[in-house]
Amino acid sequence: MSNSNLKSQISNLKSHCYALIVAGGSGSRMLSAVPKQFLLLGGVPVLMHTIRAFYQSQFKPKLILVLPADFHTYWQQLCLEHSFTIPHQLVSGGETRFHSVKNGLDVIEDNTTAVVAIHDAVRPLTDTKIIDHSYTCAAEHGNAVVAVKSRDSVRQLKNNRSLSLIRDEIYLVQTPQTFQLAQLREAYKQPYNPKFTDDASVVEETGVAINLIEGNYRNIKITFPEDIAIAELLMSEP
Repeated sequence: MSNSNLKSQISNLKSHCYALIVAGGSGSRMLSAVPKQFLLLGGVPVLMHTIRAFYQSQFKPKLILVLPADFHTYWQQLCLEHSFTIPHQLVSGGETRFHSVKNGLDVIEDNTTAVVAIHDAVRPLTDTKIIDHSYTCAAEHGNAVVAVKSRDSVRQLKNNRSLSLIRDEIYLVQTPQTFQLAQLREAYKQPYNPKFTDDASVVEETGVAINLIEGNYRNIKITFPEDIAIAELLMSEP
């Protein structure tokens, strides 16, 4: 795509892009009393880094933060303490990620050209270029799911027998996962199913093909205590 065409697409999409930041983690695997999205990374809560990455996107998406209702006041206090003023809409989370995403979608107005990126709140190092690319690809092809190739050999355990898989065919899925709003609306009419591990699996269940786009190995998910140290090291690199 030429620079002029890209600029035109960015201009056309700017008022129709959304970012749904899903923050439902409890912090149990972090062995922390504070949910992992609120832990400090470089002196700032993880969640603030995540929101800032989308705020810096060329597409200027409308930001929607889906957070458990019990933590709304705490988050608002953190915003005051850190002078965090990036505009965003706060929505209450649901019982599962599926229900949280559904709650977020409910506040988005119907628009046939809208594009929605759904992102884990605890992926604070997402490259803004990848965010921009995901909006572009989803607008053109219906959806775009960020993924990276597995660097390790992979085996599948099935019926108590481990089976070797072809590593070059294995992709590790990340976020953002970006879709045209119409695809998401239709997909989230389905009843919840435990096999829905991410938004791509929900949309795929309706028969829609999922398009993978290249991610970044730095786009780690803060899950365990050591992940904070790894993220701080990555942030310190030029």
